[in-house]
Amino acid sequence: MSQDLRIGLVTKEWPPHIYGGAGVHALQLTQALRKKITVDVHCFGEKRQDASAYPLPESLGSLNPALQAFTTDIEIAQALGSVNLVHSHTWYANMAGHLASLLHGIPHIITAHSLEPDRPWKAEQLGGGYRLSSWAEKTAYQASDAIIAVSNGMKKDILNAYPDLDPSKIHTILNGVDTQKYSPTTDPELLARLGITGRYAIFVGRITRQKGLAHLLRAWSKVSPDIGLLIAAGNPDEPAIGKEIADLIHELQLTRKNVWWQEKMLPQPELRALLSSAELFICPSVYEPLGIVNLEAMACQTAVLATRVGGIPEVVVDGVTGELVNYDGDGAALEIALAERISTLMDNPEKLANYGALGRKRAVEEFGWEAIADQTEALYRSVISSK
Repeated sequence: MSQDLRIGLVTKEWPPHIYGGAGVHALQLTQALRKKITVDVHCFGEKRQDASAYPLPESLGSLNPALQAFTTDIEIAQALGSVNLVHSHTWYANMAGHLASLLHGIPHIITAHSLEPDRPWKAEQLGGGYRLSSWAEKTAYQASDAIIAVSNGMKKDILNAYPDLDPSKIHTILNGVDTQKYSPTTDPELLARLGITGRYAIFVGRITRQKGLAHLLRAWSKVSPDIGLLIAAGNPDEPAIGKEIADLIHELQLTRKNVWWQEKMLPQPELRALLSSAELFICPSVYEPLGIVNLEAMACQTAVLATRVGGIPEVVVDGVTGELVNYDGDGAALEIALAERISTLMDNPEKLANYGALGRKRAVEEFGWEAIADQTEALYRSVISSK
């Protein structure tokens, strides 16, 4: 491992508290980078292994979540004085990187996993804090030394959201997947314990407007009751979306015994087994810069049906590793398209198996973390040398 480069990586999520794709990305990128360079991880929350963590004082627990994040960012920024470069992930951490850059005179790189201007529903979760999160992201992006887009679609979104940015400082480095951890596997005992029987499709993701789960659940009422649906979803952004999803699932379960809901985050081996045993993974996102979970499903040799939004078409090759449906802002039209395509695909197990095999091949050959770590390290060195 090279000792001449020390990076401070700032992330809200770190094991055991990872609930989204940005957290998975930060973890797996760090694991790959640590084989080559020194990476100090700074995360939100209580003490963790292999990371410096910053719990929020109880006295600040009543603050708006955005202000809570800023409080943690200030503490992290103070602690980043000994690194050569800071790399932040999501708006929660961006301000820590920005402040550290100003305070210590070090470069700041951002990985763009999503954009606040493209997620107006966050106002439901944060209230006025959404204006603060939007300000923090915009300020950090404009001042950063480089921005990593996790897809070419994301790069376009960044320039649309922030047209004053210099396009030359935005670099596309795709997300990756650990194809050893995520690989085809079976666990009949797990299926039996969860009561899962017969053929089924699966959804995995947070309960948030972005993921489009409500559209999938409404579409499912038009799918044959012979096909099961496993919903691995929890951690709702705010109570209203949590209640909406719970009500929709309950409504389906009144007439179908093969709709299962796993609210708690599943251990990775269990998630891998459930993805592998499903015949179809469904990603109905209405906004998705890339979608690591699509890669995880492909690595488990499961066919994917997803929306043609953001960076998804750069992962799921339509008609090769799965299929894509259009989304243009019309939720009702999306629900009709999903129901029709799910029914058609589940009627063709041979096609699903072929998509799954080619998806696994694509995940292994094109989305390995070692290559992504090499590209990221090269960008670190380029930015540092130009300062």
